[in-house]
Amino acid sequence: MAVQVVGRSLMTSDLTPHQAKSVGVGGWVVSFLPGRTLTTAQATAALQAAEAVAAVNALAGQVGLTAMETVGLAIQESPWGEPEPCTGLRRIFRRGLAER
Repeated sequence: MAVQVVGRSLMTSDLTPHQAKSVGVGGWVVSFLPGRTLTTAQATAALQAAEAVAAVNALAGQVGLTAMETVGLAIQESPWGEPEPCTGLRRIFRRGLAER
């Protein structure tokens, strides 16, 4: 993932076709956020988010889903709950009990 600035007026990425263009005075417009003027940091973050979506899309395709389906399902709370943290000492203690 590499957002690159070209000539201080264009941001591009090798992982997504989206771009950001400078509109002067530190403002940037991102191709998928028309009508919004962002700071340099925000425009960079937006392109990094677009790169992340490209990565999710590639992974989603491997399980037969779209990126939108994958994100929508993944943000849901797990029905299994949170895994119980297991420290090294607890693991040894449990192993000792299981061997008795």
